[in-house]
Amino acid sequence: MLEVENISASYGAVRALEQTSLRIAQQEIVCLLGANGAGKTTMLNCISGVLPLAAGRIRFEGQDLAHSSVDKIVAMGIVQVPEGREIFPHLSTADNLMLGAWTQRNRSNWRAQMEYVYDLFPRLRERTAQMAGTLSGGEQQMLLIGRALMAKPKLLMFDEPSLGLSPLLVQLVFDIIRKIHTQGMTVLLVEQNARMALHSSQRGYILENGEMKLSGVSSDLSQNPQVQAAYLGA
Repeated sequence: MLEVENISASYGAVRALEQTSLRIAQQEIVCLLGANGAGKTTMLNCISGVLPLAAGRIRFEGQDLAHSSVDKIVAMGIVQVPEGREIFPHLSTADNLMLGAWTQRNRSNWRAQMEYVYDLFPRLRERTAQMAGTLSGGEQQMLLIGRALMAKPKLLMFDEPSLGLSPLLVQLVFDIIRKIHTQGMTVLLVEQNARMALHSSQRGYILENGEMKLSGVSSDLSQNPQVQAAYLGA
């Protein structure tokens, strides 16, 4: 479904990715691990079209994404759940969700998609008229995922979905990720909790200083001594 081939990207004079590649098949969950500053969020931003490529190319379902705008990429089916609770705090929960559907021109489908989100997150249904900025951290994370789902993605990319959440809410978020995957969603997961990410995914990549160092089946990576020492506390 997604082919990232030898991409490089920079922030000014700082090279964040260097000749980096990955592939994701339809209906896979693939995790991307690495230390802070390794280039994981940069990878997601390149795929989303937020950050231009310095080199390489990205193809989605065989279509080259070069020069595609962010809104076009979202409309094609690539949607990112950003790190850091990036909601619209002064809008209601319902309005935040509706903004996620803005690339969907057939508005008759919006209500059905909203019901799907509310079925996944009953707490959001209870908070539908509440200002998003007054939601708890866990509820805001649910809202971020729900807003992304309103765009009816084919590939859903998560950037640190467990960040700042209690263990109970981390489990809930990963249960939801696995649930939407069983319903046919393809997932690219950037996650600080390497143990949970490897347990929840089928394949994984290890990114270090902007370069891909390891890749393989997640169960094999979890047994790799280098991965254990660096990310699993073994």
